Formats: sequence, structure tokens, C-alpha cells
Amino acid sequence: MHGMISGPPGAATKNIATSRVVLLLLVVMTGVAPISLYILVPALPVLATNFGSDISIAQMTVSLYMVGIALSQLIMGPLSDRFGRRPVLLGGLALMVVASIGCIFAETLPQLIAARFFQALGGASGMVISRAIIRDIYERDRVASMISLVVAALMIGQMVSPLTGGLIETAFGWRAIFYAITIAAIAVAVGIAFALPETRRSRSAGSGFRGDIGTLIRSRAFVGYVMCQVLASQIIFTFAGGGPYIVVTQMGRSSAEYGAWFATTGFAFLVGNLLCVRFAPRHSLEKLIWFGLALQLCGSLANLFWSFVGWNEAPAWLFGTQMIVMAGNAFVMANSAAGAISIRPEAAGTASGAMGFLQQGIGALMSQFGAYLGGHSATTLPLTSAVLAISLLCAGVMMFVVPRREIVPSEALIEQAEEDETGMM
Repeated sequence: MHGMISGPPGAATKNIATSRVVLLLLVVMTGVAPISLYILVPALPVLATNFGSDISIAQMTVSLYMVGIALSQLIMGPLSDRFGRRPVLLGGLALMVVASIGCIFAETLPQLIAARFFQALGGASGMVISRAIIRDIYERDRVASMISLVVAALMIGQMVSPLTGGLIETAFGWRAIFYAITIAAIAVAVGIAFALPETRRSRSAGSGFRGDIGTLIRSRAFVGYVMCQVLASQIIFTFAGGGPYIVVTQMGRSSAEYGAWFATTGFAFLVGNLLCVRFAPRHSLEKLIWFGLALQLCGSLANLFWSFVGWNEAPAWLFGTQMIVMAGNAFVMANSAAGAISIRPEAAGTASGAMGFLQQGIGALMSQFGAYLGGHSATTLPLTSAVLAISLLCAGVMMFVVPRREIVPSEALIEQAEEDETGMM
């Protein structure tokens, strides 16, 4: 067809969507970058000692890695819309492999930090492109459940990755961690090369990044869904930034105890995603977002009340209520992400990348903000107030920015309505 770039036919897309191998690849390509982030954390004190540097310098192997993830979201998503999902994924993983080998042979801490940045830049391609692939091969009403399923599997990997990293470092040394990352990246690349077909949808030859971005930012629905998703994610970053100071400094507990309590919020987020997988096929994403927002607000209000009466000076009250917030957070994030990448399906990579960049970039600032609130306060009130404020903002965006839909029509009618809406703005 002249002037068009072909995508997979309908029957082929259906076969891809029902393939367990493709689902497994979506999980591992999403997880390779974040798991590589957390697997090194237990070895940070060893890195500081071996290189004769302060722990704050060793911490840059984590902080600049997060910067690499954020930039990757912005770069790899649009590239995958232009050149296809497979070549960009394979190119990103190739960069990750090269950077991981650089980490193995790094002789100075600055070399290791630089190699970690490029490791994240390449590896995070799987995070952004996996969401685009999900939008390519699944209908709109299944996107949220599939994102939740991938995230649920990813959460399990993230929970065990620090323990895995600690065991590897203890048994074989810190460089062995990067041998493991290199092998994992090669395995994922081989799986993609042999088992993942190209899924990018057909698009006109004249379309490009500038046109996609222009169309997306003129859509109230896209802006609203992205703001809702990004704001919801900031609850996680803010609480994670302030939590250690509250538990260790204010409550006088050990860092190990904090880690155990914080794991409960991760478990609640996992449960929320699993529930979303169950309910998403039978309910509109708007209803599921509102359900998640209600949980977020109820949990945030309860935690603020506990702060006023002094009950959540004990970890069980603080984290027990935060688990309600995190279960709702899973519904909000998965379904608002599904809404954002469904506005213009042929530009799903660009939409996913913009959303991921804002989430990670603002998240770095909110993590510092949360740390300030937790480290410069004598009570939990400032942190719980911030979480409630973000929850209210998130609900406000859904109420006043995202257009309301009374019914959930077919896939074709949804896309046509969204195109008409965008063209009128």
C-alpha cells in the first residue's frame, strides 16, 4: 500500500495476543531495567569501600541510572513509532549489553557510574515499548488488565532482586552482579529476536514525532490521563522518600524493620494489580480509575487522621493504611496509562515515552521532597498531608480534565470518537 507502513494483520495480531511466550517476553523486557537497578543496591557499601569513595558517590550508580531510565522513555518510545518495536528494542538491549560489559571492567567509580547510565538508557527501552506493544496487540478494554498483569509479575521480580543481588555479591563479588545482568540482557534480546514479531500499527508515511506530539497534547483525554497517571505515581515516590526517615529517625526502628514494613506497600500494590487483571475486562477503565481514586482518598484521609491523633507514630498504623492507598494506586496507574496510550494507537510509543519520562523525572524531585518532609519533621503529619494533597489533585484531574464517557463502545468507535474530538480542539 503506497504511503503506508504495514502492521500485523488482524489474525496475526490475535495469535500474538494469545501467545504465552509473547506475554513472558513483555514481562522480562519490562523488568530487565528496574531489576538491574535494585539488584545492585545491596552492594553499594562494598562499591564505596572498594573504590575508596563516599557512599554518596556510590549512590550515583543508582541516581544516574534513574536519570537514564527517564531519558530512555523520552527517546525510545518515539523511535519505536518511527522504526518499529523490534529494531528499537534490540538496539536498546544491545546498548545495555555493551554498557554492562563496561560495568564489569570499570576501574574507577566514575567509569562505573557512566556505564550504569548507558545501561539504563538501553535497558529501559523495554519498559516504554512493552506498553506500546500491549496497545498494539490488545483491544482498548484489555489494555489495563494486561498492563496490570505485567506489572504484577514485575513486582515479584523487584521484591526478590535486592536479595538476589546481596547473595551474588556475598558469594562472588560485586562484578558478578553485572555478569548476571549481561547474561539476562542477552537472553531477553535472543527471545525478542526469535519470538517477538513486529507489532507496530500501520501509519502514514508523512507522520512523525512532531505530528504525534502535537495531536496528543491537543487531546484533553490524553493530557488528563497522563496527569492522572503521573500524579498517582508521585504518591509512591513521595512516601518512599519520607518513609525511611519517619521509621528510623522518628520511630527509632531499624532500617531492616523499615524494609519489612515498606514491603507491605509493595505487596498491596501487587494485589491491586492482580485485582485489576480480574476486573478490567468487565468494567470500563473510567470506572476502575474512580474506584482506585476512592481507595486512594479513603486511605490518605485515614492516614492524615491517624497523624492528628498520633496513632500512626507506630508503623502498623502508618503502613497498614498506606496499603489501602497503594491498592487503589494500582487501579489508577494501570487504567490511566491504558487510557493515555489508547488515544492515538499508532503513536502508542510516543505516548508511553512521554508518560514514563514525566513519571520518572518528576518522581526524582518528589522523592527528594518526601525525604525533606520526613527528615525535617517530628511527626508524620507533613508526609501524610502531602500524600492526601496528591490524591486530591489526581481526583481533580479525573473530574475536570478527562472527558466523561457514559458508555464504552467498540474499539473502532472509541478510536473514531477520540480522533474526532482531537480534530475539533
